[in-house]
Formats: sequence, structure tokens, C-alpha cells
Amino acid sequence: MKKYYLYIVLTRTNTTISRVIQLVKKDEYTHASISLDKELNHMYSFGRRKTYNPFIGRFRKETFNEGAFKLCNTIPGVIIEVQVTRKQYEQARALVNHFILNSHLYKYNYMGLLHSILNKGAYKDHRFLCSEFVYHILKESGVVDFHKARNLVRPQNLLDIKGRVIYEGDLKAICWSKNGTAYA
Repeated sequence: MKKYYLYIVLTRTNTTISRVIQLVKKDEYTHASISLDKELNHMYSFGRRKTYNPFIGRFRKETFNEGAFKLCNTIPGVIIEVQVTRKQYEQARALVNHFILNSHLYKYNYMGLLHSILNKGAYKDHRFLCSEFVYHILKESGVVDFHKARNLVRPQNLLDIKGRVIYEGDLKAICWSKNGTAYA
């Protein structure tokens, strides 16, 4: 029987926003992405639209060689493999595809970030933080429910999801073996 997995990628960059979140919340990881494949060829999140402009954010496909990640010599992070049912995987894929097809509707949730720092639940339908987006995909797919406002889910909280850490370290140093296993 075929097994299905989703991949949660938690990172910390050297951007000002990341440093502020780390300072205020004391979190090891300040950014979250989700991937539908182990090789992270299709990794999605909410972040900067332009590499050098942190004030305009949107839904985006991510790679470790573009955007804010490109500015970093190293990217401390962790990759968590979460086994899901076929139905959960297909639901997650459908939700991600909806975001891809309607990306022009979605913006970064700057007010949600402020509310999150103040520990106040508040969100808008078409605005997301990075971890809010990952949590939304997981919750709507029936994978996990933290029973709190989605803007209050921080990247660090995603470590609590039942899954297997398949890599931890510098994500820029990842190499992939032929069987899809990450190694430094």
C-alpha cells in the first residue's frame, strides 16, 4: 500500500523580521513552508514578493536559492516528514493548487503578525503569515488542529505535529541521495 507524506520545513533567516520574531518570541525557527514532495521541489509559503523589500509579501513558491533565502550563507532549519492518508494528501494538494491558481488574491498578513506578537487571535480570509498558511493547509486537510486562531500558530508550534525529523541543520548544505534521503 502506497504511503503519503507532507513535508514541513522550518527555517530561520538573518532578515530583520526573523531576528525580531526570534528576539520577542524566543523561537528557534521563524519561517514555515510546506512541500508536497520529499525533494522540496514544490515548497510553498507566504513571504517577500521582492528579495530586498520586506513590506510587500504574498503567496509564493520557495527554493533555498531565491528570495530571502538567497541572502543567507546558511539557513538553520528542520524538515519534518508527516505521514498522511491518501485523502489528506489529495486535500492538501488541492488546497495548495487553489492558492497557486488564485495567488493574486492572497497577501501577507502584516496585521496578523502584529496580533501574533501580542498574542491576540485575528485573521482575514485572504491574508496569511507563513506558519498560518502551513497550519491552514494541515488543518483543512484533517492532519492537525491546534484549537487556536490560525495567526497564533508560530513556526515553532509546528514542531509539535506528529512526524519524523528527516533533516536538521544547514538547509543550504543539503544534498539528496538517489533514494530521496537528505544528507549534509
